[in-house]
Amino acid sequence: MMKLVIHPPVEQVRLDQIVQAAGSTEVINAADEEQALTAIRDADGFIGRLTPPLLAASTKLRWVQSPTASLEHYVFPELIAHPCQLSNMRGLFSDVIADQVFGYIICFARNLHLYIRQQVRGHWEPIGGEAARAGFVTGPGVANAIDRTHMHLADATLGVVGLGHIGSEIARRGLAFGMRVVAIDPVRSEAPEGVEALWKPDRLADLLGESDFVVIAAPHTPDTEKLFRREQFRQMKPSAFLINIGRGAIVDLEDLTASLEAKEIAGAGLDVFEIEPLPAGHALWDMDNVIITPHVAGYSPRIAERHLEVILDNVGRFVRGEGLRNVVNKAQWF
Repeated sequence: MMKLVIHPPVEQVRLDQIVQAAGSTEVINAADEEQALTAIRDADGFIGRLTPPLLAASTKLRWVQSPTASLEHYVFPELIAHPCQLSNMRGLFSDVIADQVFGYIICFARNLHLYIRQQVRGHWEPIGGEAARAGFVTGPGVANAIDRTHMHLADATLGVVGLGHIGSEIARRGLAFGMRVVAIDPVRSEAPEGVEALWKPDRLADLLGESDFVVIAAPHTPDTEKLFRREQFRQMKPSAFLINIGRGAIVDLEDLTASLEAKEIAGAGLDVFEIEPLPAGHALWDMDNVIITPHVAGYSPRIAERHLEVILDNVGRFVRGEGLRNVVNKAQWF
């Protein structure tokens, strides 16, 4: 009989559904590490947080299901070298995170982040009207000055760094707004319909130079860590915005701060940071061209049900000997 171990344990409602999906396979919902260490010795599959001691105790493990999409804090050398298959939770958050990205984009395009600040102060004035008030523009030029500070999205280029599940949803929304969309991806070779260009990572500079919005939708891997340094920000348009909903380690925090202070880019929408929480008193907190959210882009009432659906699907596939969903390249962390 095959055996499946779960640790940390799941609640009874979820456990009942996993047991049903497993059929005749024995399911152990390990209450603590000690029980998990005993149970995993002859287990075929494992769902949950695998540790080096748990892997070392196993003798026949063939499948591990990560409870997360990101794997930079999950994989370790022994797991990478082990012959078991590892699957993750990619694909659960694509539409949710794409919505968050366009929240940032619309805010920047329509200056909503600035108008909210004005509302708090009880101040009524179009962004761009400061020049007219100071006497720099008069007559019809007043309207033109204001117009130029409000972006028309259909005239803008969206650059997506990482065209996986999330990046593809972001690109799809960009196309719906009439934007020109370009992207880079290390694996994908065929651009989705409507995406004008899909380049390999060695064309990052080209994407940065052409984009009005640069969206990082890549995972944290050995190749993407600190991919964005001062050099990359200087390759962007001074009028362009950076948006990071990928991983904080991809962007050097000090370099980003310095580029924003030097006005090398127009602003940033940030949900993830190299240091989390972002320290109190950090310069980014006081920048009115930066939107900061506390790593919440993936939150949605739909995620729990999708998470369980992936587990049940993979449990069924595993016990039937079918190909698993969301199998990853352990060495590449995705």
